Amino acid sequence: MEWLSNLITLFVEKVLKLDVSSRVGGSVQFFLYDTVKIFILLSVLIFLISYIQSYFPPERTKKILSRFKGLIGSTIGALLGTITPFCSCSSIPIFIGFTNAGLPLGITFSFLISSPLVDIGSLLILMSFFGGKIAISYVVIGLILAVAGGTIINSMKLEGEIQSYVKEMPNVDGEIESLTRKQRIDYATEEVKNIIKKVWIYILVGVGIGAAIHNWIPQSVIESILGNDNPFAPILATLVGIPMYADIFGTIPIAEALFLKGVPIGTILAFMMSVTALSLPSIIMLSRVVKPKLLAIFVVIVSVGIMLIGYGFNYFSYLLV
Repeated sequence: MEWLSNLITLFVEKVLKLDVSSRVGGSVQFFLYDTVKIFILLSVLIFLISYIQSYFPPERTKKILSRFKGLIGSTIGALLGTITPFCSCSSIPIFIGFTNAGLPLGITFSFLISSPLVDIGSLLILMSFFGGKIAISYVVIGLILAVAGGTIINSMKLEGEIQSYVKEMPNVDGEIESLTRKQRIDYATEEVKNIIKKVWIYILVGVGIGAAIHNWIPQSVIESILGNDNPFAPILATLVGIPMYADIFGTIPIAEALFLKGVPIGTILAFMMSVTALSLPSIIMLSRVVKPKLLAIFVVIVSVGIMLIGYGFNYFSYLLV
């Protein structure tokens, strides 16, 4: 979107009378450009994804998933997560419905990991910021993490670690409604409004942090903390990301600023994955659904997986340039 960058630069220089090469002007240009760009991309992508999602309501998704078990089931669960644009918190009610329906834990946890972590929108937006190789690698490795996490949990036979009230909830399978094209368009339009209302503040905060990192924090400081010279950088990025709450769209401006400062791509992806898959609010919500043992296992598996992904991407980053 070079046209948008040029337009924002012209606005900052001619209207706001700021030099984009200065810290203040550069921060304003970064903030305005990334904000407008993300909201344009987000609106278009949410509409398209929600239109596709209208073919996969929870009832239909449950029926599809109930046909599979084991590794195949975990894979299908992870793949279905990519067409359901939920954040980590909004995935929890779907997770409860799947568990209540008696689906294997491997399937439900694979879905729980992939749903906030990987979707079609994240692929396209990541492409616009970081290029095709990094975007596709992120999606593929995110799916692998979801499948591996679900498979490991399923093999541990932890069905008894689900809170009893979840199993006792009435399981009502409503009739799957066939929607007209107009109804699907209306549904997609409403989803754009709803999701924008939920995430706009996180996008603005993320862009603000990204602008500060890009224009105010010296590159030497960033590199000393998160650069290749720090062997613990992916671990640090993962731990820093967990307490935060945002979806991938809120993390991208921060990731972009870190990328421009020379932070290795594996460390950046570790941060993004931990924010989206292991946000503190989602862990708190999940603690009401599963018992402490299963919650701890889930957090450890996903955290370790993210850290290993970070180190792996850093080591093989030359393949993505």
